[in-house]
Amino acid sequence: MITVDQSPLGRMQRSNVATYTDVFTQLRNLFAGLPEAKRNKLTSKHFSFNTPGGRCEACQGLGVISVDMSFLPDLEVKCPACKGRRFKDEVLRVTFEGHSISDLLNMTVQESLDVFKGKEKIAGMIELLCEVGLGYLQWGQSVKTLSGGEGQRIKLAKELSKKTKTHTLYLLDEPTTGLHPSDVRQLQVLLDKLVDAGNTVIVVEHSLELIRESDYVVDIGPHGGEAGGELVAEGTPEQVAAVDRSYTGKFLKAALAGGI
Repeated sequence: MITVDQSPLGRMQRSNVATYTDVFTQLRNLFAGLPEAKRNKLTSKHFSFNTPGGRCEACQGLGVISVDMSFLPDLEVKCPACKGRRFKDEVLRVTFEGHSISDLLNMTVQESLDVFKGKEKIAGMIELLCEVGLGYLQWGQSVKTLSGGEGQRIKLAKELSKKTKTHTLYLLDEPTTGLHPSDVRQLQVLLDKLVDAGNTVIVVEHSLELIRESDYVVDIGPHGGEAGGELVAEGTPEQVAAVDRSYTGKFLKAALAGGI
C-alpha cells in the first residue's frame, strides 16, 4: 500500500529530479563504462556530486555556493571554481553523445530524450515523465523547487516505472488541491496508467473532473462534521448522479452533461 499526498519530496538541496527518479544512478554507470572514463580509471563514484572524488570540492558538487547575507536570507551564487558545472575537468572531459554529465544535468527531461533514445531503461523513464507533462523539468533541478502537483506526479511516475507483478493499493489524499485544470488532466493520465497496470487507486477527492472519470464513487455526507458520515450514495458516476439526496450527485449530473 502506497500513500501519496502533497507533502514535499525532500528538503535536501542535493536531491534533484535525476536522483529522485534513480536516473542519476544509471547515468553514472553509463559514464563510468565509457572508454575515456576507463582510460582515466574513473568509476561511477567519480560521476557523483554527492561524494568526494570527481566533484568540485569548492562547492561540494552543488554548482553554487551560499553567501551569508547576515539579516537577509542566504544568497546562492554560481561556484567560481567550476563555473556551476559541479565536477572536476577530468570528469567533464568524458562525454556521451557529445554531452558531459554536467550538460545532461542542465538539460530538460524533454531535451534529453533524443540523447538516450538508444538506452531503453533511461528512455522509458523520460517518456513517462514527458507523457505526464513534466518534460520541462531539468534533471539537475532540486526537488525543493517542485510544486505539490509536480511532486505528486513525479512520485507516481517513479512508482509506475517499477516493473512489478505485485498488486498495489494507492491511496491519494486530495491530489488535485491547488492544481491547474491541465495538471488535473495529466494526473488523470497517470492514475489511468496505474489502474491499467493492474493496481487499485483510491482517491479522497472533491474535484468533479476526477470524480466523473472514476470507475466507482462513494459519496459520504450529506453534510460535514457531525451532520455527515453517512453513506449517501455509491456506484458509477452515473448511478450517484441519479441519487436526489446526494449533493455530489447533483453537481456530478451537470458535469456528466458537460455543464461543468
